[in-house]
Amino acid sequence: MSSLGPARIVVIGSTMMDMISYMPRIPDTGETLIGDRFALGFGGKGANQAVMAGRLGADVWMVACLGTDVFGDMTIDNFHTAGIDTTYVTRTSSASSGVAPIWVEAGGDNRIVCVSGANAHLTSSQAIRAVESIPRVDVVVGQFEVPQDVTAAGFRAAKERGALTVLNPAPAAEISADLLSVTDWLMPNEVEFESLAGSAPTDAAIAELARRFGVNVVATLGEAGAAVLDGSGSVVRIAPPTTTAVDTTGAGDAFVGAFSYGLAAGLPPAAAARLGCACATSSVARAGTQSSFPQAAELEAALSWATA
Repeated sequence: MSSLGPARIVVIGSTMMDMISYMPRIPDTGETLIGDRFALGFGGKGANQAVMAGRLGADVWMVACLGTDVFGDMTIDNFHTAGIDTTYVTRTSSASSGVAPIWVEAGGDNRIVCVSGANAHLTSSQAIRAVESIPRVDVVVGQFEVPQDVTAAGFRAAKERGALTVLNPAPAAEISADLLSVTDWLMPNEVEFESLAGSAPTDAAIAELARRFGVNVVATLGEAGAAVLDGSGSVVRIAPPTTTAVDTTGAGDAFVGAFSYGLAAGLPPAAAARLGCACATSSVARAGTQSSFPQAAELEAALSWATA
């Protein structure tokens, strides 16, 4: 849908069925609280990032594992509706499809529990086969909701083909040396950054983390936007457009998907991060996860703002 270059992206990652409860506040231990409303939606960091990149115009292949249950059927249908290629999505009867109970309180803050289910059954051979089989790949994206060795295998195949690799280290966890060695871009949020670096994402801390891990870094900073460090050696901070937050669920995934699309389409890293900020800002203004991602005119506005 954009005037940028063609973008071909492989996402190795998770799918989740989001079960979202909206409430005035989070209940205390042992307390029962009456919520405001409930919604069922499609999620999973990998799936969210794939859908966001696809909305911007990328050709996207999803590499994932689903259960042989109704949530798996619904997820496949949702991918097809979103234009995501499911050739490399497998099914297993050994586990349920992934689910994510989510609590959202007034003001938009959220708490999420991810139950991996079939996501843990994704294999390295599946990731390698996907990356090696697709005619051209620009960017391969991964997260921590599937086994790290699977992502590392897919990233290694991507590097052998000259594709860029983007790792969103979420949920926060130690990164294996094997995975780091084939990662080009590391994209933590503030919590994940502090887990990795032991400090808040100051310019000096971002530069030190990039040096120590041998990667480029984009730190997402919530309402403060993002900070980007690439090969130039300087940190660029990007303030997002203003908005009123309704639900922050999925905003980080909107950023990762949009940033990955920007890189694949040939944008400089700072412009790709501006696109990520614009899409994430649009997302937090509405409730839901994938259902909150920008569409149509909002996407055009985000691209215009990012490349101005």
